[in-house]
Amino acid sequence: MTLAPHRGGPEVVNAAFDELYTELRRLASRHMRREPARHTLQPTALVNEAYLRLMNGAGSINDRHHFFALASRAMRRVLVDHARRKRARKRGADVVHLEVDQLAEGHGPGTDVLAVDEALTELATVDPDAAQVVELRFFGGHTDAEVADITGRSLASVRRDWTFARRWLQRRLKA
Repeated sequence: MTLAPHRGGPEVVNAAFDELYTELRRLASRHMRREPARHTLQPTALVNEAYLRLMNGAGSINDRHHFFALASRAMRRVLVDHARRKRARKRGADVVHLEVDQLAEGHGPGTDVLAVDEALTELATVDPDAAQVVELRFFGGHTDAEVADITGRSLASVRRDWTFARRWLQRRLKA
């Protein structure tokens, strides 16, 4: 991915990068606080891996909001890939299933990130907007207001999608 060219010299580009990196690190730290204490992935590693995936992908980043939406998706992929590798090593041992009510606060220690990812992928075929809201809130750690800002949608619309997604996921994950 390529960032749109900035006006100004290298110091402007460096300042913009530093600001983005700081915000990504804050987002990753907030997300990692919800992970088990024994989690082997650290916030810095999550940010770095997500950033590398963003920069090695195809396409361009339109603006700051688009960047953070893509960053949330990249962090989701990193966490899911990490969970898959861990599960492959353990062959499914110690998997804790998610209660959908935990989605409101973010996932707690031992959450089965793979089950959430699978259900979210299925939800995206039913309602892509609702799936995006869950992805930004659950994997990205954003608030409703931040999701509305990132997606360019109204706060009421984001909250409706959140309510629908929670109910849909509850049925799906309990099945």
